[in-house]
Amino acid sequence: MIVYAEVECIMYGGHSLMAKRTIIKKVLAKLQNNFNVAVTELDYHDLWQRTKIGIVTISTDYVHAEKVIHAALGTIDGFTELERTITNVERL
Repeated sequence: MIVYAEVECIMYGGHSLMAKRTIIKKVLAKLQNNFNVAVTELDYHDLWQRTKIGIVTISTDYVHAEKVIHAALGTIDGFTELERTITNVERL
């Protein structure tokens, strides 16, 4: 079972692409290390105030996979440098 999430975020802390990359790297590393999910920045690579992150997990049980994704979303919410705005979660 595959569960996939697309997460759009607005960043308030940085004022450059370099600052954005620092924040994004920190978020992606924490998600990969804590939840063993595949994660990447999907869109808005050249905008320093926006990002779209893709997160995917695979499990033998949909309930477990959704718990992992929702825990990852909670971790994103814990970062004060960004705000999660639009989130789409799908079962594949």
